[in-house]
Amino acid sequence: MPSRQNHVLITGTAGFIGFHLAKLLLAEGFRVHGYDGMTDYYDVRLKQRRHAMLLQDGAFSATEGMLEDQKLFDQVADEFRPDVIVHLAAQAGVRYSLENPRAYIDANIIGTFNVMEAARRLEVQHLLMASTSSVYGANEEMPFIETEKADTQLTIYAATKKATESMGHSYAHLWNLPVTMFRFFTVYGTWGRPDLALYKFVDAILDDRPIDIYNHGDMYRDFTYVDDLVRGIRLLIDAVPVRPASKEEIREGDSLSPAAPYRVVNIGNSDKVRLLDFVDAIEECLGKKAIRNYMEMQKGDVPATWANADLLQHLTGYRPQTDFRDGIKRFVDWFREYYEK
Repeated sequence: MPSRQNHVLITGTAGFIGFHLAKLLLAEGFRVHGYDGMTDYYDVRLKQRRHAMLLQDGAFSATEGMLEDQKLFDQVADEFRPDVIVHLAAQAGVRYSLENPRAYIDANIIGTFNVMEAARRLEVQHLLMASTSSVYGANEEMPFIETEKADTQLTIYAATKKATESMGHSYAHLWNLPVTMFRFFTVYGTWGRPDLALYKFVDAILDDRPIDIYNHGDMYRDFTYVDDLVRGIRLLIDAVPVRPASKEEIREGDSLSPAAPYRVVNIGNSDKVRLLDFVDAIEECLGKKAIRNYMEMQKGDVPATWANADLLQHLTGYRPQTDFRDGIKRFVDWFREYYEK
């Protein structure tokens, strides 16, 4: 049964993660309104297909618009009157941020500001916003834990996401607005983005094209299956942060701010997987070897990510656990069916 927080406004519902979260909330009886700019960063037809599937449920409605359009977003929020806002829409992609950094400022900074303003004005019960494991930047101590300092971002994408964390804290402090930021770790799965590694690898291998493997494969990622990720977000909706009366009230390991109803939470599989093992699993699933093009490390990339998910488990009783081999098989099955390959 859904909680009393029944009306959820989600930004980015035509996107990979937003689509899966909306589908989960609709299945649990929530009313969901989606807001998405349908940008052409990747094939818009995939986004349109996701929205079309969601619109088959009468409890889902949607608006196409850019987050930078404050007047339109405010109008949508005023009409829907959400109890909760989950802000997922963003200009994503570490590598694209090297080519078009301004897109990240517009979408991730200005767009997020507009979402926070609407949340403040409507006094929503909980504002949840997506961050990324990329904010850990040059940090080397692993697994990454939320209470570590994260001040060494390596790309403008990561920098904009860290900026939104700071913006969220200020709004939580100033307006007593409950805010939860979640940091994603290498999300993959069905209906995924074409710019993500798994999608690109499967597509290239099936078409006999080479795949680019950076840092000669000596990279590690905490691959998180999308169903696990959105289950974590769903449970965090009910874990509303409350401003503590004193620092002493904050449990050790909790990122709850002493000055605001604000918290940062990792959502990851807590399992560091070598990139070459990931490629091996794709080959095994496809029954076909990849043409491997080994390359140097990409500018702005990091050799490893690895989440400590203890806080998520403490708050929700849940921890992502899909094995990457199982997740790859689910993706490959979807990919073959969707593209008839």
